[in-house]
Amino acid sequence: MTKLFEGTNINGMSLPNRFIRSATWEGMGTEDGEATPQLIAAMEKLVEGGVGLIISSFSYVRTDGQVSRRQLGIYKDELIPALIRMTESVHKQGGKIVMQIVHGGLFARSELTGQIPIGPSQVQGWPNSPPGKEISVGDIQDVIKTYGTAARRVKEAGFDGIQIFAGHGFLLSQFLSPFFNKRSDAYGGNLEGRLTILLEVVKRVRIEVGQGYPVLIKMNSEDFLEGGTTVDESLRVGIMVCKEGIDAIELSGGTWISGNNIPARQQITTHEKEAYFREAARVFKQKIDVPLILVGGIRSFDVADQLVEEGLADYVSMCRPLIREPGLINRWKAGDLAKSACISCNQCFEPARSGEGIYCVVERKTKEKAN
Repeated sequence: MTKLFEGTNINGMSLPNRFIRSATWEGMGTEDGEATPQLIAAMEKLVEGGVGLIISSFSYVRTDGQVSRRQLGIYKDELIPALIRMTESVHKQGGKIVMQIVHGGLFARSELTGQIPIGPSQVQGWPNSPPGKEISVGDIQDVIKTYGTAARRVKEAGFDGIQIFAGHGFLLSQFLSPFFNKRSDAYGGNLEGRLTILLEVVKRVRIEVGQGYPVLIKMNSEDFLEGGTTVDESLRVGIMVCKEGIDAIELSGGTWISGNNIPARQQITTHEKEAYFREAARVFKQKIDVPLILVGGIRSFDVADQLVEEGLADYVSMCRPLIREPGLINRWKAGDLAKSACISCNQCFEPARSGEGIYCVVERKTKEKAN
């Protein structure tokens, strides 16, 4: 009997199954980051399709932290009413939704923000991005406050929880990584120094939302960069954030300059290529005592079932398969256990870049050809 359809809870947030939709950039916000009817409709489809928990939208906490066009924002109170419409729509159908919050750091785009990207250090020589500038200690303190204010808005907007994004090479991940962080002050140096900003963000968020509100984190298992964060260091980070009261960890890996080891890998054609962070999950599960959510190329029911059955993960997180097939979870629950139709081509990001919003390009072309 599978455990995937068991009811569970994370700090009082009751979930009907162990399937989570991992956050992404839908490209369905307005130009200033407001939720749109298009985005709300996308969330409704996920609830209708049986997803146990939606993690929404990769939302930027400060205007200089925007990474992508039509990215959802959480940087001002004026964005709350549209977000309330989104959470109410999800709740009306019995769904649960958490907002992911982020600052892009050195990966923020100056053509969108009008500002020079900031990071723990000025890094030279990596592709397709300007070097940015080193953030001051005073501005670090402001960023920490900004995460707290964003958390307050998330709760006011009716989300069931919040996820702090500390992976994929964005600002908090940059501070953790010796590849990006060359500082010699209290926010750099050894791991304890590099971890400082994240722990302060976690504390600030918890103060804003209270003890009974689910606070999750998404973090890297490793960076897959020479001189970047390793699994051993990431495990130490995981242990420390748990001590600060994180309620669940979503484990991912890589950055968008990690070559073939980017977070959304392509050509996942066999079971062996699925769940590409599973060995890191095995290490984490031996040492952490909060629920572990595993993301990374999961495409098959059998793989998802095995991950939970073997105790490598408490929850299975997917994104691209649910872009192709929002009803995937209900299909599996009904007994049709065929693998996701997603071919991991990453073409779904192209319409988001063009301003249309994310969708499965392969599926649309197939339907057009059939017609």
